[in-house]
Amino acid sequence: MRWKVGLLTASDQGSRGEREDTSSQVIRELVEEELQGEIIEYRIVPDEKDEIIAALIEMTDYYKADLILTTGGIGMGLRDVTPEATLEVVDRLAPGFAEAMRAALMQKTGLGMMTRGVSGIRDRTLLLNLPGDPKGVHECLAAVMDQLPIALTMIRGKGGEP
Repeated sequence: MRWKVGLLTASDQGSRGEREDTSSQVIRELVEEELQGEIIEYRIVPDEKDEIIAALIEMTDYYKADLILTTGGIGMGLRDVTPEATLEVVDRLAPGFAEAMRAALMQKTGLGMMTRGVSGIRDRTLLLNLPGDPKGVHECLAAVMDQLPIALTMIRGKGGEP
């Protein structure tokens, strides 16, 4: 099965065209090669909570993505609001993914404890917050990639409980 994946970058500079979105390129490669997924919608928005919320809702409710991966906005900066936006959109939390990604980052650097990414489910879509840097994106996705197909199958109602 090819999973439908939404990709959302939260970046003030990226949304203004002042910075290349290299993290989304890493996500795209991993989704296509490792997950056998297809990016069905890609968007860059500024670090504005309302814009992030609107994009996440559209990707889940209109595009019917199986998985939405966000990149950026999960640090401790004042403009880092992706986790708060995600929490407003999800119906249920799926904390194991965020915990596994944070643990993977902490094995590499103490800065991993400063990431605030969350993971949750809206209807039949899994949403995961990833860091805004390519290396962090790769490490986080590598930590959870083998479990994603299982989780997505369960969310779609086609698999049993673990």
